[in-house]
Amino acid sequence: MNNLNAAFTALSDPTRRAILARLAKGEATVNELVEPFAISQPAVSQHLKVLEQAGLIVRRVEGTKRPCSLNEEGMRAVEAWMSQQRATWESRLDRMEGYVNQLKQKESRDAKRNT
Repeated sequence: MNNLNAAFTALSDPTRRAILARLAKGEATVNELVEPFAISQPAVSQHLKVLEQAGLIVRRVEGTKRPCSLNEEGMRAVEAWMSQQRATWESRLDRMEGYVNQLKQKESRDAKRNT
């Protein structure tokens, strides 16, 4: 996926995240996706357009139906970016934890010396 910005913009909307969660269970038509929402079919179609442009879903034509499904490549690109960020932050938090533990040990040694 070339445009992570579009993907994260698409993911910023709770309705679009709910649509993705539904599509994670399997392919669905627009009408099937409309059911759980208190919004119109055109509104859901607009959300689908945003998700498709972001590379997170694919739609195909099957007669009069247009089933939607997750785009594995697009979802993998988002996951890869998030994994990279997670690794960076886990490393930083591990270093911070080590530093805090050093401070606690020093504090404990100083307290023992002062008693």
